[in-house]
Amino acid sequence: MTMMQNDLAQAQEASARKWVPLLAKYRDPSTPRSLFELAVTMAGFLAFWALAWVALSVSPWLALAIAVLNGFWLVRLFLIQHDCGHQSFFANRDVNDWVGRAIGVLTLTPYTVWKRTHSIHHAHAGNLDRRGIGDVMTLTVEEYHQRSWLGRLMYRAYRHPIVMFGIGPAYLFVLEYRLPLGLMTAGWRYWLSAMGTNLVLAALLTGLFLLGGWQVPVLIFLPTVVSAATIGVWLFFVQHQFEDTYWDQETDWQMHDAALLGSSHYKLPQPLRWMTANIGIHHVHHLYSRIPFYRLSEILRDYPALAEAQVLTLRESLSCARLHLWDEAGRRLITFREARQVRAAQTA
Repeated sequence: MTMMQNDLAQAQEASARKWVPLLAKYRDPSTPRSLFELAVTMAGFLAFWALAWVALSVSPWLALAIAVLNGFWLVRLFLIQHDCGHQSFFANRDVNDWVGRAIGVLTLTPYTVWKRTHSIHHAHAGNLDRRGIGDVMTLTVEEYHQRSWLGRLMYRAYRHPIVMFGIGPAYLFVLEYRLPLGLMTAGWRYWLSAMGTNLVLAALLTGLFLLGGWQVPVLIFLPTVVSAATIGVWLFFVQHQFEDTYWDQETDWQMHDAALLGSSHYKLPQPLRWMTANIGIHHVHHLYSRIPFYRLSEILRDYPALAEAQVLTLRESLSCARLHLWDEAGRRLITFREARQVRAAQTA
């Protein structure tokens, strides 16, 4: 970098970093509030489960529809697990971890494995030299064109909406999470997390089968999980895969800039905001991940500048599914068609 560029980068980093001490005062969780959020969410999840089970005697299709809707409650449970992983839901570390592990059985997510990969995501989000764990695979325009035709085809298939939001989420939660992929040689605790979750999950599914036959796991349990996985992957996608997001090579990468500029404020209407546990306030979450989800709205109330930063509406988010490649020169995420135009201009 030139001296001027370096000064500009330092100024930008200081601007993003200034929020950290201001946000620190929101980090303390309230035990009664956390217990209330957990109880309400679990009650809603179990109520829809019971309703779907009863509906089996009326119509399998009705039971399936209720199970799909129950995916929203499971997403909320996952986001409580998410806060536990950040040690932000309860003041006590052990309570966070055991609640996270218990919820991990319902979400099919080995808690210790996910906690580690998610911390890697937070530590390296937006860093082009640290991609591969806990993120959505994203190539630069140059990297894409350097691939063979088969490599480009595979990347296009991976980024296709049917795979990204259909096949992919089901594969991720139902199959991939059964092993500590990415941490296979990182130590026994990750194997214990994955295998322990699998063992309890197997016992749960066996019990459901014995109590209600094949229809309960197939028409209620699995659709709920797949519905939640799809919603969850969509949320994660639009929180980082939007046009003006942030990516940089490690030499220029700045953690606080990546947190603020590389995460969207997904402005969802109520009750979706409540059902998704304020995870749409993602730019603030990345700036200070130790804040409980139920305090994030306080920050937007107290700091209007953050309320208006990185706003992405529900309608605007739909176009994010068309963005696939990072244009390093233009510093934005672009479509495959735009990438061809960029490439043509570079080789002209």
